[in-house]
Amino acid sequence: MNQIIQELEALLIKPNLPKVEVGDTVKVFVKIREGGKERTQGYEGVVIKRAGHGVSKTVTVRRVFQGIGIERVFLIHSPRVEKITVMRKGHVRRSKLYYLRTRTGKATRIKERISARDVAGKTAAAPASN
Repeated sequence: MNQIIQELEALLIKPNLPKVEVGDTVKVFVKIREGGKERTQGYEGVVIKRAGHGVSKTVTVRRVFQGIGIERVFLIHSPRVEKITVMRKGHVRRSKLYYLRTRTGKATRIKERISARDVAGKTAAAPASN
């Protein structure tokens, strides 16, 4: 890629974003303009897709609202995206979770990813029983 384009994109990339993986439950805070006012609105759901790289990196977040599935694509480095928080890490074995579109209720649950650090902390905290 052209060196000038890389320098311009480097200025636009947000440095303090969390690592977002497919299967994670995230809350994206988006700036919304209503009339002359601007406010922040949270959008919580499961990341079903990641795409792009650099400034054009996107995540697709799916949530069910009043029985209807809603998917929204967010440009991660957009100035409209205020912040992203990872609520829960999901353990999946796919890069795209399109199969969630056909499932409803408990079938849409995703297992939580447990890191080795969490497991070691829980075993150390548990007292030995005799």
